[in-house]
Amino acid sequence: MATLLLSTAFVTQANSVTSTAVMQPPQIIAHRGGTADAPENTLPAIEKALANGANAVWITLQLSKDNVLVLYRPSDLKELTNKSGKVSDYTAAQLAQVDATVGYNKKHNIVTKSASNVGIPTLDEVLKKFPTTIFYLDIKSPDADPATFAKALQNTLTEASKGEDSRLARTRVYSTNDNYLNALDAVNQHSDNAHKIQRFESRDFTRTQLANITMDHKCELPTDNKERWYGLELHRNVEVVEKYTLGEGRSNAILSWDKEAVDCFRKNRNAHIIFFGINTPEDYNKAKELGANGVMVDSPELFKKITNENQPK
Repeated sequence: MATLLLSTAFVTQANSVTSTAVMQPPQIIAHRGGTADAPENTLPAIEKALANGANAVWITLQLSKDNVLVLYRPSDLKELTNKSGKVSDYTAAQLAQVDATVGYNKKHNIVTKSASNVGIPTLDEVLKKFPTTIFYLDIKSPDADPATFAKALQNTLTEASKGEDSRLARTRVYSTNDNYLNALDAVNQHSDNAHKIQRFESRDFTRTQLANITMDHKCELPTDNKERWYGLELHRNVEVVEKYTLGEGRSNAILSWDKEAVDCFRKNRNAHIIFFGINTPEDYNKAKELGANGVMVDSPELFKKITNENQPK
């Protein structure tokens, strides 16, 4: 079997409570709130995404200095804000006061007369403000202790707020770092089924299984009909390493989903598939043709037009 080496940074999750894969047009999932339409991982981005018809929102989580879950992706604040340093260098209250629009405004040549009051929000704040919205939670906290992070997430998701749908039922966790997923599993061991944190299958497992199918035509996925969620890019550049008696050969390849792959994953009738990096009408139509449960998009505003064009006349 070919061995895959990651050749590009993996960036990065469909109704969160249904147990049967429904072959309908895929959910539109706003990537970090819609990175193309507004400053990512902010309240205005989420508001705009929902106004443009997004069915769910993908947000990125890190742990603050005082162990509060906040929305931010890069490892340094200077990438997107008017501050510098790690998220873990600041308390949640301090992060709420930064200008989280700097990176977006610079990229889009937007000039403002004064500092923005759009700060970095907490997960608790987001869940309270959008009490019925489905959220996919991507853990990108580079220096947090996984066990500490998992406990903070459990506390936030089990907190009840008047008028809210169950936080556990409308969230699902993704991470490219298996240490965080393992920490969530450890927390879940002490919870009953109604209080477990829902998560995706690991990226490495998903990618390896897709490689087995598309490159070797081997379908070895479980068929126990346990609910499983998979997230991966529709197309992904990878480096293939083939082992030979006298050495190894390396080549570049594009790993893509096709009907054979989807059919294999769907041997389990409770499998849910989310495609990442869907930003063109062509990729959306391909994802729809393959029966994806959801597509992660950078611009819900653009996809509002695309999905309307796909409506039957």
